[in-house]
Amino acid sequence: MSETTPSTTTVSNVETEYLEINSKNAWGILDQYIRDECSNYNYSCEESKKPENRTFNRYRDVSPYDHTRIILKRGPCDYINANLVRMDRANRQYILTQGPLPNTAGHFWLMVWEQNSKAIIMLNKVIEKNRLKCHQYWPQENLSDQTMMYPDVDLKVEYISKTSSSDYTTRTLRLTDVETNESRDILHFHYTTWPDFGVPQSPTAFLRFLADVRHSGALDQNVGPPIVHCSAGIGRSGTFCLVDTCLVLVEENGLNSVNVREVLLEMRKSRMGLIQTPDQLRFSYAAIIEGSKQLPLNNNVDNNDVDTNHYDIVNNIINSSIEDDDEPPPLPPPRGESLTRSMMSDNSPSPSTENENTVSNPPNKPLPTEPPGGINSNSIGVANHVNEQNANASSQSTSDGENSFQTNSPPSSPDSKNELRRRRMEKKERLDAQVREMKRRQKESEDWQKLKRSLFSPLSLGLGAAIVGGGVLAIYGYLYLRG
Repeated sequence: MSETTPSTTTVSNVETEYLEINSKNAWGILDQYIRDECSNYNYSCEESKKPENRTFNRYRDVSPYDHTRIILKRGPCDYINANLVRMDRANRQYILTQGPLPNTAGHFWLMVWEQNSKAIIMLNKVIEKNRLKCHQYWPQENLSDQTMMYPDVDLKVEYISKTSSSDYTTRTLRLTDVETNESRDILHFHYTTWPDFGVPQSPTAFLRFLADVRHSGALDQNVGPPIVHCSAGIGRSGTFCLVDTCLVLVEENGLNSVNVREVLLEMRKSRMGLIQTPDQLRFSYAAIIEGSKQLPLNNNVDNNDVDTNHYDIVNNIINSSIEDDDEPPPLPPPRGESLTRSMMSDNSPSPSTENENTVSNPPNKPLPTEPPGGINSNSIGVANHVNEQNANASSQSTSDGENSFQTNSPPSSPDSKNELRRRRMEKKERLDAQVREMKRRQKESEDWQKLKRSLFSPLSLGLGAAIVGGGVLAIYGYLYLRG
């Protein structure tokens, strides 16, 4: 085992892992680790590469694996950019797909019909940042004609009703097979405040949305799998499915039994690229932790006695630590060196960034493939990997920074170095104290919840009744003797 290879120790607690990774700001390292693991997958995407199917893909580098792709049974073709993701240990299955294109909207509704799905879960808006992210595939309620026809697949969609909240809208749509005149009502859960490549502000509204979806029965085993989509069908869609699956496992076996990374790696065997950014990965952990404190999930805002939102608390801790950074910046390099560097950077290609244009570009390397042996079922601890990566990066940047400082600025006095070291230690102590306080408050809250439950147990009620009865008898005896 190499020095940078993560150890195969089991992560015992999701919250502990979250706090550790967050304190090191190592979500990018964990995200890259998951990408590296998935690069060993060896699944083909041959159907998506066929000339007749290429126009049915929204993005050139997001293709469905052949072994889990949804196959249409009627209509002009059998291809759609969608995969079935089965999580048998949680009794869950989902169909993850891209946002429909104008030429695939009929295929999309045919998939809903043939898979007997009860609900569509839409996590994007039709237009985001002035870009069209999804075709308007359902009839709008504010138009006179509230019906859409799809003659290529002999289906009709009608608008029936809707209810709205601040973060999402729930519609009822009627899907009719024109040939047989058979109809089904389809629920359309539309989350409207989730930014592309981003995350919701906090898990609270998202968990209410998930609770509504669950209470509708759309995720139950007696109906077809829900259709989950965003624009590419991998980032926001993967986040939704990961959080829901992990909360099912938490509800059955407890928070300490779930390895989030292992679940995500398993999901990625069915559809490539699920969860696209470190922020989405971080939000998934936070939503799982918050959701575990609210089980069973309820869409009532005040459903939780514990009103502490750990996602917001940790964000405040990190932000305050950043804002409190009062170390002076390094002195600028000499003018000649900066001009040379500027000219070189102007002539070099700019690095690719993860934005809404990235998905539309072709991949720089072949799509990941799966090893014959698959993945080790054991959870892989990230702590050592994070520590080693941070240590390497820190030592490298320190060494580079020191060389740069010695070259471009006069030597600093020992007093200033000691002052900087003291400030760093003070910031670290403040951060540690805030994390300890958060854990202490959480433990007090959990102890209070346990105490409340124990007070209402049968044994406690019996003892309480005995104590009350004994008190009544004692008072009666006392009054009797006095009389």
